[in-house]
Formats: sequence, structure tokens, C-alpha cells
Amino acid sequence: MSPLTGANLSETDLIKSRYEKRKSAIGDDRYAYMNPSVYMAQQEKERALISLLKAVGWRDVSTKRALEVGCGSGGNLQMLMRLGFDPGNLVGNELLLDRYESARRSLPAVTNLVLGDASKLDLPDASFDMVMQSTVFTSIMDDAFQQQLADSMWRLVKPGGGVLWYDFTFNNPSNSDVRGVRLSRVKELFPGAKCLHRRVSLAPPISRRVCKLHPQLYTVFNSIFILRTHILCWLEKPV
Repeated sequence: MSPLTGANLSETDLIKSRYEKRKSAIGDDRYAYMNPSVYMAQQEKERALISLLKAVGWRDVSTKRALEVGCGSGGNLQMLMRLGFDPGNLVGNELLLDRYESARRSLPAVTNLVLGDASKLDLPDASFDMVMQSTVFTSIMDDAFQQQLADSMWRLVKPGGGVLWYDFTFNNPSNSDVRGVRLSRVKELFPGAKCLHRRVSLAPPISRRVCKLHPQLYTVFNSIFILRTHILCWLEKPV
């Protein structure tokens, strides 16, 4: 983590610093797919995504072009391939070098990856049917930078396409480096969008505890609406 203070750093530098601090504090094992709390949440998210895409009329996605902002190690792009997206129609963007390199190792060569600040992507306007983000905005503490990134994502979406949003809505009292983004804020960031959303994902602290007892307890507790902490949104761009 950089010793410089927030006054000396850009928002992108601060985001890098927050991720590095988080990685040092909890390590990578917490998010390993072999953990029941991880794979149960991921499988639920995938089912919800399938339902959402069908609700907006997407069934054959083989010709759809998609960009993920903050693609991490490439897990979500792999999920899109499982759903039928052509790897050559996928683009991943990642700010952090180690995650970019991990994604490059795990994804097909035909999948384009771009390293750098997503708010400054040099890509043509309206070039994607879908631009997605997953738990990126909750690590951005600056409102103006959130809006700048949202505007960049919206610029890249074709009319009739949309932004796919997955993020949590509540603040984490044990982590001051993240903040929840409520649905009302999502709508502020994309004021021209038609919004379709689902509330998903059992609160991670609860999920980790109950899944140690048995993975199926995830489904039991997740059936309680107020224990779901994330929203999955489709923000459609008017034709």
C-alpha cells in the first residue's frame, strides 16, 4: 500500500491501494471457488443472470458483444462463455496488473483484454450490446469518479443494449474502504436507463458461517429477502 495520503493520489491510485490493503488483510483464500460460500453465491448469481437476460429478450447470445469493466481474473467472462457468448466477442478491462495477468492466463487468446482506467477506455461509441461491472463501484469513494465511469460505460453501449450491474447495497461497518451503492444511486448514475433488477446474494458474513455447517443452508437463508445484500440490474439504453 502506498504511504501517500488521499490528497496526493488520484482516485484510480486510491482504488489500487484499497484492493491491495484488502488482499493483504484477508488473502485470496476467502474468494476461492472451492469455498461453499463462494460457489453457492456464484451459482445463484448465474441463475439470476440467465433469468434477467431472458426477461429482456436475450436467448441466443452468440452474436452479442460484451465488455466487462474490472474483469478481475476473468471469472465473469468465463461465465458468459458458458451462457453462449463467443469468446471473440468479449472484452475485459482491468485496472490491476496482477489480475489482468491472471485473466490473460485463464481466458482464450481471442478474448481481448485491456489494462488501465476504465473511465478512459479508447473504444468506439456504441460498440457493445452489454457493458458489465461486478463489485467495482462499491470500491469507488468519489462521487464524481463514479459518475465519470458510469458515463464511460453508457457511451460504449449500443441503443437497445444495456449495462449489467452487480454490486452490494449496504455499507460494511468493518471495512471503510467500500460503501454500498443503493438502487436509487444506480438510477442517478444512469438517468436515461430503463431499469430491471433483482435482489440477490446472501450477506457474505452470514453465508460464510452457514455454509461451514452445510452448503444448502445458503439457499435456506437466502430465501429471506432482507438477508440479500446485492442487486443485479439491467440498465437498458433507449433505441
